[in-house]
Amino acid sequence: MAVTQSKDAFSGYHPVINFLYFALVLLFTMFLMHPVSLLISLAAAFSYAACLNGRRAVGRSLLVVLPMLLLAALVNPAFNHEGATILCYLPTGNPLTLESILYGLAAGMMLAGVIVWFQCYTEVMTSDKFVYLFGRVIPALSLVLSMTLRFVPKFKAQLHVVSEAQRCVGRDVSEGSTVQRIRNAVTILSIMVTWALENAIETADSMKSRGYGLPGRTAFSIYRFDSRDRAALAWLCFCGVYILSGWLAGGLDWRYFPTVRGAAVTPFAVSFQLIYLALCLTPVFLDGQADRKWKNPDGKEEKVCSIV
Repeated sequence: MAVTQSKDAFSGYHPVINFLYFALVLLFTMFLMHPVSLLISLAAAFSYAACLNGRRAVGRSLLVVLPMLLLAALVNPAFNHEGATILCYLPTGNPLTLESILYGLAAGMMLAGVIVWFQCYTEVMTSDKFVYLFGRVIPALSLVLSMTLRFVPKFKAQLHVVSEAQRCVGRDVSEGSTVQRIRNAVTILSIMVTWALENAIETADSMKSRGYGLPGRTAFSIYRFDSRDRAALAWLCFCGVYILSGWLAGGLDWRYFPTVRGAAVTPFAVSFQLIYLALCLTPVFLDGQADRKWKNPDGKEEKVCSIV
């Protein structure tokens, strides 16, 4: 039986470090369409998700991500007929090209990587971290974004509570006739909508009563930017500048139309990909380093990454 750690080592870093890391990996995932870069981003995202939520959670994510990736690969050739390599002709008379299939796969990998990275983001960048970073700069927007990002997990948890309560009184959606099930579902939906509206109003009133957003308001913070955070900031800045330089220099270029063609494989081009791999796997390396520090004298780990 695996030992579950509620928070990984990277989550303990300063919110600036957490936010900068996810900003870098998300931006590079969305704009670097090189197939090697896409594979690196997707593999690293699943690796970090496994450290945060365990392999079973990653398996459930795969059940959603893989069909979406295959759907993008199938749908894109149906609407995009560019490309010089014609494989066959569709019943509509439009050509089916190899380049459109490859571009669909790349777009699906990019979308899957962004989704998995955002799943990791919601685990690490909690609402208090987000408000800490942007509460003074954009107080209203930061509060709205914080409530929005945490709405789905809170809604799912509350939905489970309400469904269990309704099941105990015989009003679950799995019991009774079809009409009765629909009525029970509508009742649960009504309860959830009421709860969501009341929760939003209570949060807004609570923050207003605390003087949130007022000029000169001070706030208690448990976050301190120490030497460890400075080292992490220097590493992230180095990786970001190095990868951006490689991107601007053409070392990460890749095109799909009219023919598939990418940057030449040179030591510099390989170094860009290696630095990108190191950037994406930074939290995994930090978690592994923290796990080794928690080994007891017998060699057994007391705290390990949350992998089942």
